[in-house]
Amino acid sequence: MRIGELARATGATVRALRHYEQAGLIDSGREPNGYRDYRESAVVRVRNIRALVGAGLTLDDLGPLLDCLDGDVLAGPPSERVLAVARARLGALERRIAAQTEARDRLAAALAAAEGATRA
Repeated sequence: MRIGELARATGATVRALRHYEQAGLIDSGREPNGYRDYRESAVVRVRNIRALVGAGLTLDDLGPLLDCLDGDVLAGPPSERVLAVARARLGALERRIAAQTEARDRLAAALAAAEGATRA
């Protein structure tokens, strides 16, 4: 199937599909005219990629999970490998949130001090 057909079948954009391919998560053959040609199995893989990215994982997180992406990843219990990747991503998100919270608090304090100095 061509890239537009895969996009329609999965709800992904053509640009996202090209990005997934560049990241090594999906692959395609080439037709004689140079158009990408995807196997039917790409539909399941792209839907899984979108579901996992929607859950907070990154494309880099999905690289080690390639062999898991061809089945219904959301139907069964997750493997220990998937859970480890998810735990690592959650830790990274929590560290980013903490850093952003600290930056917000510093900015709020500086703004309050500056506004207090202007009133005085």
